[in-house]
Amino acid sequence: MLPDKDGPNGGGGVQDGPGTEDPSVTLFREYLRLKTVHPEPDYDAALRFLERIAEELALPLKKVEVCPGRVVAIITWVGSRPELKSVVLNSHTDVVPVYEEHWKHDPFAAVKDEHGNIYGRGSQDMKCVTIQYIEAIRRLKAAGKRFSRTIHLTFVPDEEVGGHKGMETFVKHPEFQKLNIGFALDEGLANPTNAYTVFYGEKNPWWITVRCPGSPGHGSRFVENTAAEKLRRVINSFLEFREKEKTRLNTNECFTLGDVTTVNMTMVKGGVAYNVVPAEMDVSFDLRIPPTVNLQEFEEKIKAWCKEAGEDVTYDFAQKHMDQNFTSTEESDPWWHAFSSTCKAMNMTLKKEIFPAATDSRFIREEGLPAIGFSPMNLTPILLHDHNEYLNEQVFLRGIQVYERLVPALASVPPLSGGE
Repeated sequence: MLPDKDGPNGGGGVQDGPGTEDPSVTLFREYLRLKTVHPEPDYDAALRFLERIAEELALPLKKVEVCPGRVVAIITWVGSRPELKSVVLNSHTDVVPVYEEHWKHDPFAAVKDEHGNIYGRGSQDMKCVTIQYIEAIRRLKAAGKRFSRTIHLTFVPDEEVGGHKGMETFVKHPEFQKLNIGFALDEGLANPTNAYTVFYGEKNPWWITVRCPGSPGHGSRFVENTAAEKLRRVINSFLEFREKEKTRLNTNECFTLGDVTTVNMTMVKGGVAYNVVPAEMDVSFDLRIPPTVNLQEFEEKIKAWCKEAGEDVTYDFAQKHMDQNFTSTEESDPWWHAFSSTCKAMNMTLKKEIFPAATDSRFIREEGLPAIGFSPMNLTPILLHDHNEYLNEQVFLRGIQVYERLVPALASVPPLSGGE
């Protein structure tokens, strides 16, 4: 859905050339053209881009190599009271791969169509937010503003591949501790309605492989106790649970995807030849578990499924997050109050949810720090990781205005009671 042409988010007046285009849009399109795409993201290009931005803003940039070839860039605007806890505006520089044959435009050309829709991998996830942060800071600095709290813009690698060589490592680094964080903003999702979605917590991703050993034999016989029979029972248990959760979601109007456990079978391995019954077959699942679920009890359920499937069925985790922290959205919380009251003053409708997937926010929350996931993209279909990902330029520009109001409000939160 495109923004209403005459509505508060505007949709008309598409400009074609860089001479007439809003400079913020031009910068956004330039950033989209950088191929920071997995499996070999061009992080050097992103760092050169950010170094130039820091120069333009007349702000220092620090580079922290958290793993070989994996650098976190930090642009800092020091506050008038730097001893107070800081505000972090976080974004990741990498994007997921594309299937170019399914795109109507080159996914790295940042083509803008006649409706002002800008097509590109990362247009929603999350290069838009990176540039919106930068442009809001640029405007606030140009207006001569300065705030009591220090503002850090952090640009991290490898979020799209789990964050292990990015934010997960960075939060344990001495340079992260030096940031003295009080509150962080990170990515959210688009919302097809007029509302803006705000995420205060995340599901725990569990990536699990169940290993089913069995009796091998010739493909012409009825071999007993085969791996395939055990595999079928395991798959049935997981997918029956999946159906129950899907039914819960579809029959409860109050539920969103963040309120139920999603289960998807993603890999099956086993076998060496058509006529050989394999000695082992493995199946892998991607589980996303909301913070309302008792994780110990849930793992007991998995153990029971494996036991029911047959003898010697085991499982192991490629990823198993156990953090169930979430950020306060009570009006008594000074950070949330600053965020929500500023949005209310702009007549923005906020929809609070648990994030259905995973972002770098979870690592920040694991450190006991409040973090809100928010991307100011309303009236926009959710297209992250999808073909033909796009963002309308007027929605993008409106997002800069949102951050122009949010950043001062957060960076001006009075000293918290109990000392800082």
